Amino acid sequence: MKRAILAVALMLAGAAAAQTVMIAPDNAAKLRQVGAEVLFWNQQQRDQNFPAMEKLFPGHVVKAGGKVRPLPAGKPLAIPAGEIETAMTELNISGMIVVQDGKVRLERYARGYGAEGRYTSFSVAKSFTSTLVGAAIRDGYIKSIDDPVTKYIPDLAGGGYDGVTVRQLLTMTSGVKWNEDYTDPKSDVARMFSEEVPAGQDPTVWFMKKLPRETAPGSKWVYKTGETNLIGVLVERATKKTLADYLSEKVWKPWGMERDAFWMVNPAGHEVSGCCLSVSLRDYARMGMFALGGGKGVVPDGWFAAATTNQVPVSAELGDRSGYGYQWWVLPGGRYAAIGIFGQSIMIDPAKKLVIAISSAWPTATGKELSSKRNALWVKLEGATAR
Repeated sequence: MKRAILAVALMLAGAAAAQTVMIAPDNAAKLRQVGAEVLFWNQQQRDQNFPAMEKLFPGHVVKAGGKVRPLPAGKPLAIPAGEIETAMTELNISGMIVVQDGKVRLERYARGYGAEGRYTSFSVAKSFTSTLVGAAIRDGYIKSIDDPVTKYIPDLAGGGYDGVTVRQLLTMTSGVKWNEDYTDPKSDVARMFSEEVPAGQDPTVWFMKKLPRETAPGSKWVYKTGETNLIGVLVERATKKTLADYLSEKVWKPWGMERDAFWMVNPAGHEVSGCCLSVSLRDYARMGMFALGGGKGVVPDGWFAAATTNQVPVSAELGDRSGYGYQWWVLPGGRYAAIGIFGQSIMIDPAKKLVIAISSAWPTATGKELSSKRNALWVKLEGATAR
């Protein structure tokens, strides 16, 4: 996540496959501008807007329906309330829930947020998107993650993605050169905003196709939000469904999510596949439970075991994490997590049958001190779940 500082801006500039929302050119330009500004909101704006993104941006609804999966109360964690309040204050946490064995052992809200609301995900959404790849494989829309990407996105052919597999997109090991430095005006992200896209071309595909090869596919891991954009393009083209509709069909309705979710769209009118999914705290926890249970009946057997195992070469950029799977971060001790900037996370500990979901408004997008404090909070919460 070190280089994820521009995740929102890139996602708002990209595009997926079939156009479903018409956005006027003037509004599209404004959307790009506001999207970039999200990263620089002050604390009051973050507190106010992170739980209300649907009031600022267009998007698609991920519809819930049917029987809601219950989250009954469990034995409260043996942690003094003051320690929880201190941690929430230090990390600007708006919502935190701990679910073990399917029971809620702790649930807290602050900063004007509540159980009836939704909160933005930032790059936590990447793990949702990769799950849709697994669903598309089980449904027969995608044959294998070892297929070349150009099989599903043929207009990528002739560029740096020749010979790159779906697996290498999922693991961000394509070997394609990418600069995601927000402060560099010559970065790929900055140029992606400014360049004109020919009529009839998919903006994401058109831009990504021009990127040069840096290393052999599979040999180097580099965090590339643009490649999660391509995963969204791939899923939509393979399934011929919007990401919101497919997520509703495969997870939201059958798994018993309690509330509709909201998935922001980019200026082309498509869901931003690596970002910007707004979900209630309890439904973030249910997504963790879905992963913990292996996604039975939705993804192939063994999908989550592979998705949450380190799939990439060792890299200093992984920081305090053990590795990277299929858009999931691999953590020490057999744990794994979906992690987004400004403190969003779903952490899963299979050994303890534990899910911890946090919605935050950190004062900065990333930071070693903030990450260390969150990691320490995870450890404290895990320690209190001993049975």
